[in-house]
Amino acid sequence: MQLPKFLLGDNTDYPTAVFVVHTEYPRFIINLENDEVEWFEEFSKEDEKELETETENLVAQATEFYDREVERYEE
Repeated sequence: MQLPKFLLGDNTDYPTAVFVVHTEYPRFIINLENDEVEWFEEFSKEDEKELETETENLVAQATEFYDREVERYEE
């Protein structure tokens, strides 16, 4: 099955949270309410250094995805 790079998620236990799931490596969920990130991968110390830069890009992409989806719903 081909998955999209990002998915939106919500949960009634967290009524104000908006979750974006990144399905490609490195996989994670970000809560856009507070920018908290939960990783599905484990990283070595070397990976963590490289990941710091990549995280900024991925969070920006996740936010852009959310904004685009919301705009499409409003149309």
